[in-house]
Amino acid sequence: MVAERPQESERESFVTIALWIVNIIAALVFFAAGLMKAARSKEKVVVSGMGWAETVPAAGVTAIGLIEVIGALGLILPIATGIAPYLAPIAAVGLAIVMVGAIVVHVRRKESAASAVVLLLLSVVSAVLGFLVV
Repeated sequence: MVAERPQESERESFVTIALWIVNIIAALVFFAAGLMKAARSKEKVVVSGMGWAETVPAAGVTAIGLIEVIGALGLILPIATGIAPYLAPIAAVGLAIVMVGAIVVHVRRKESAASAVVLLLLSVVSAVLGFLVV
């Protein structure tokens, strides 16, 4: 049994490192995308290639951006500070739900949903790793 303990510790360490890598990547992407939606006017968001924003009120585009920014911070801050680290996988679940909505919108508009699918998968992996670590 003593020989198994280092392996368990190595496994936990590997999962923690994987969580940090996934969360940093996801947080950077969601923070940048969210900040762009929250800080720019609806017209500038549409011109930047996000045609879906035409069908959403300006306040909705801003709200989606703020949700993504808050979600990005939620992936990092709880784990980094050690304050309520269980919030990180919950943030990942929230971002996954946002990406399901994004996929639905893109499919309905007959647009490529590839980036939303990738971010959905990244969010799900973050949630799974987060629940394993916490």
